[in-house]
Amino acid sequence: MAQGQNGERSILVVGGGMSGLSAALEAAEAGFQVYLVEREPYLGGRVSRMNKYFPKLCPPNCGLEINFRRIRNNPLIRFFTMTEVEKIVGEAGNFDITLKSSPRYVNDKCTGCGACAEAATTHIANPFNYGLDTVKAAYLPHEFAFPMRYVLAPEVIGSEEAAAIKAACPYDAIDLDMQPSTFDLKVGAVIWATGWEPYDAGKIGYYGFGKHKNVISNVMMERLAAYNGPTNGRIVRLSDNRQAGRVAFVQCAGSRDENHLAYCSGVCCLASLKQATYLLEQNPEAQATIFYIDIRALGKYEDFFTKVQADERVTLIKGKAGEITEDSTTGMVTVQVEDQSSGKILKDQFDLVVLATGMVPASATDKVPAEAACDEHGFMLGEQPTGGIIGAGCVKKPVDVATSVQDATAAALKAIQATFRR
Repeated sequence: MAQGQNGERSILVVGGGMSGLSAALEAAEAGFQVYLVEREPYLGGRVSRMNKYFPKLCPPNCGLEINFRRIRNNPLIRFFTMTEVEKIVGEAGNFDITLKSSPRYVNDKCTGCGACAEAATTHIANPFNYGLDTVKAAYLPHEFAFPMRYVLAPEVIGSEEAAAIKAACPYDAIDLDMQPSTFDLKVGAVIWATGWEPYDAGKIGYYGFGKHKNVISNVMMERLAAYNGPTNGRIVRLSDNRQAGRVAFVQCAGSRDENHLAYCSGVCCLASLKQATYLLEQNPEAQATIFYIDIRALGKYEDFFTKVQADERVTLIKGKAGEITEDSTTGMVTVQVEDQSSGKILKDQFDLVVLATGMVPASATDKVPAEAACDEHGFMLGEQPTGGIIGAGCVKKPVDVATSVQDATAAALKAIQATFRR
């Protein structure tokens, strides 16, 4: 068996989203020691920040909770949050891994009671909600966080406030002396499942993202629609917190564009169709307009597209949106587009505009710290120069959740096979 620190077969899984969780569980349930590493303070990745996901349009926490229970019940899985991989040295069957953990300032005595948050006074932007609201400097990442443990923001370390937070904890769970730490592992294979990042819509200057309050991205829309999001599930205009009635969805925001993302992410059309249903379910009087190049809803999702398209409250306009402007007095947002069916230039006003930005592989910016091969967009190739390093999920190509899980299962099998190569 490939040697881990305890002499057992071992596999490192990098990334605690759906791909990483699935790969870790498959390998561990096959009898392999698994080390699961996640840079955020919780497991669950992007899926945990969604309102609903395909194919069943169910809340993510039901599926995640099952996986978390499987992790709790499996002694072969050890997970490390707020941790990243610094170095990978070796070959299939024999890798030396260096990991670096950032301080949480909260130890494993934490019961999630919330006394620390009550004592905190500083507010910081809430990373879980993409900065749409704030949280206390002592915070639980979200209400279904796994592990269910608070985090103390580094901004208050060394302050009187930090001392007050520590004094408020009845379980001695606040450790203000925590420091970054590094440690080493020996594993037989590495599964790289770090997922994706939404394309930075601020780079598309003519859409005004970051300047116009009522222009948001599709990932922000997921948090607005979620009952545990910044507005308790109310889809509102950010300028005045009024319920949004007329909402535009702008497809291919930066995608299929040589100046931004040259490729199609495949899932953005379905995401906008899904988000249109959020709006219409919440507000029967609302109207959704989707500006698109072409709608990509293949296979089993064709029926879903047909159903949404048939709703008289949904308008689909074939045309790539041009400049987006906002009236500073009313907050109304104007979208200009050339309607390809008529050849006319259309201008219409909306309460809210949602930009369907594409998926950028995390491997494009957070490189694998070993010899690794990626395409021109940063997606990991199927065949790697270093045997035993295997990509999984959205680091290989843009895919939906179900496909990510399938790919993770394949990656786990490849990793198991790689541990024998010595």
